[in-house]
Amino acid sequence: MGMWASVDTMWDFPVEKRIFGAVLLFSWTVYLWETFLAQRQRRIYRTTTHVPPELAQIMDSDTFEKSRLYQLDKSTFSFWSGLYSVVESTLILLFGGIPYLWRLSGRVCGSAGFGPEYEIIQSLVFLLLATLYSALTGLPWSLYNTFVIEEKHGFNHQTLEFFLKDTIKKFTVTQCILLPVSSLLLYIIKIGGDYFFIYAWLFTLIVSLVLVTIYADYIAPLFDKFTPLPEGQLKQEIEVMAKSIDFPLTKVYVVEGSKRSSHSNAYFYGFFKNKRIVLFDTLLEEYSVQNKDNQEEPGTEPRNEGEGDSEEIRAKVKNKKQGCKNEEVLAVLGHELGHWKLGHTIKNIIISQINSFLCFFLFGVLIGQKILFAAFGFYDSQPTLIGLLIIFQFIFSPYNEVLSFCLTVLSRRFEFQADAFAKKLGMAKDLYSALIKLNKDNLGFPVSDWLFSTWHYSHPPLLERLQALRDKKQD
Repeated sequence: MGMWASVDTMWDFPVEKRIFGAVLLFSWTVYLWETFLAQRQRRIYRTTTHVPPELAQIMDSDTFEKSRLYQLDKSTFSFWSGLYSVVESTLILLFGGIPYLWRLSGRVCGSAGFGPEYEIIQSLVFLLLATLYSALTGLPWSLYNTFVIEEKHGFNHQTLEFFLKDTIKKFTVTQCILLPVSSLLLYIIKIGGDYFFIYAWLFTLIVSLVLVTIYADYIAPLFDKFTPLPEGQLKQEIEVMAKSIDFPLTKVYVVEGSKRSSHSNAYFYGFFKNKRIVLFDTLLEEYSVQNKDNQEEPGTEPRNEGEGDSEEIRAKVKNKKQGCKNEEVLAVLGHELGHWKLGHTIKNIIISQINSFLCFFLFGVLIGQKILFAAFGFYDSQPTLIGLLIIFQFIFSPYNEVLSFCLTVLSRRFEFQADAFAKKLGMAKDLYSALIKLNKDNLGFPVSDWLFSTWHYSHPPLLERLQALRDKKQD
């Protein structure tokens, strides 16, 4: 009877207290679940100290060990940063950080002559202060990740001065986009009447399409240097491949990603008949700064690996190459263009917009519930921005977790399909070797716990992708 009495007492709490408690309980449940998964994967990193037999032909022991140590360091960092994040958010909720920041925003507005009736202006001040707080508290973690972990494993190419300037620039550009968009969204919700959720959804749809359209042309160049890929065999072959699948390619760029990191990537963007392809310089052998730094001195004879060299020299020769050959770059692009040809990009946009519409609809249903505001310390007012924060970030969090997992599963399916598309283009062999090189360059660890990878990996594990490509190669 005592146990059931305690349960009954718990349900005697006011509704707003139960809502608040459920939010805290769920956030800690997610953290513990993530920690459980991470520990399973961390056990793999610790115990798998030798190259498994099935990997012997694609990965040398030195690279395997570097990858293992890199992922161990990242796992440790993720544990502590995750713990900090959940403790910080818990303390903010417990000690009324959100209503305090709202009142502080009101005092700032009041000192400038704007009273409580200027809710949108107060909301913008709240956003500015909240994002500033987030940037400042996240800065030490970002510094440690960049200048300790990434530096230790040879990925970081930034100076401290460059990093700080880049951080300030990102914050400024973010505010220039976030504040005007937020003010218009809040205004639409205010004047939209009973069907405001439709207008709010349409507005966010338009904003997202505009941002996707202008990002690479006007926003990304503020941070990185984009140069047209020079005329030559690679560009010609890219154009021929694009034409063969009716991809409306207009330009091919190389982005100077190496000034930040030696991680590599490639992507395409644009709508309708105006598509562009972007290649990271670290993806291309001939552009890689690392390759240029490791070139033989002029006038020296090329040396053959193993002919009386020291361990240090052999390691340098063995690992001097970064990036992919032209054929492998084409195979990687064949995979990326497969996403376009198979409609993955459009499908992701449709899923995103259906989800966005559903969330705005439910927001419209819940925004009038004063009990939700009271649960987070807002007893006398129900600011629209705070309603968006409470409902989208806290109330929808279980739904968001489920949706995220479903999208991860779908993404892996899309990746296999894009690989299959590249195979149909006759690029199985080159994509096979490119995946191995990219895994090596990025120090990806090819062994994973099944549950961890199922929950987290948006791309299939390397061995699964190679197996699918190998099946085709043997046909």
